[in-house]
Amino acid sequence: MGGARDVGWVAAGLVLGAGACYCIYRLTRGQQRGSGGRRLRPSRSAEDLTSDSCDDVLNAEQLQKLLYLLESTDDPVIMERALVTLGNNAAFSANQAVIRELGGIPIVGDKINNPNHSIKEKALNALNNLSVNVENQIKIKVYIKQICEDVFSGPLNSAVQLAGLRVLTNMTVTNDHQHMLKSYITDLFQVLLTGNGNTKVDSSFLSLYDGHVAQEILLRVLTLFQNINNCLRMEGQLATQPFSKGSLFFLLYGEECAQKMRALVYHHDVDVKEKALTIIPKF
Repeated sequence: MGGARDVGWVAAGLVLGAGACYCIYRLTRGQQRGSGGRRLRPSRSAEDLTSDSCDDVLNAEQLQKLLYLLESTDDPVIMERALVTLGNNAAFSANQAVIRELGGIPIVGDKINNPNHSIKEKALNALNNLSVNVENQIKIKVYIKQICEDVFSGPLNSAVQLAGLRVLTNMTVTNDHQHMLKSYITDLFQVLLTGNGNTKVDSSFLSLYDGHVAQEILLRVLTLFQNINNCLRMEGQLATQPFSKGSLFFLLYGEECAQKMRALVYHHDVDVKEKALTIIPKF
């Protein structure tokens, strides 16, 4: 039982870390695009909003039009474009709340059942961006079972599988929904064991703990570390125990990460400093 439990938590750690760099990339990209003088569109037709909206932030009225279009169309091309536009706009925190308030999460979530793999992938990508918002997670959690089934039933390393793993990554950053993956740990471990580099945790993950990383990103990855420590404590395991080489645990409890944590104790941001201080004793 002990060995199986250890494997389970290693897998859980990998799930928490898999896709983390991608999520941070999306967050950083969103910040850069948000500070680059992006413009709001004037009122336009719903179909027009899917044509060239990549560089435009939509307002609430336009998002509502887009959601209505997504809900009412059977055209796979328009559906896919609408999902891409929604996903891009959901990279911004204000729009994450607006889309939820407009009832958009069930509309997007319904599309993950579409047999068209490209549409399913785009819907998962949109849910991934929406799931950064904690209030949105309450509505998105009803799709976790379906997402897990898609991750395990689809081709290994497929776009749908990776998109699903990204959503699960965001949904398990806090402790609120981790229990929903309990029955899938063995399958997740198999996916992470046999998948290619896109599904594994690379050593470059530790670069997210560098002091020059944006404060918002640092707080996210430090919170991830705290949650992993909480999981280990609840299982009665010691952080000093040997972990499988290549796992997220192996990276986090190694000397390189310990040095980064000791440096973050002197970070200029108080919140970053406090989180680092709670983690240092684990080494």
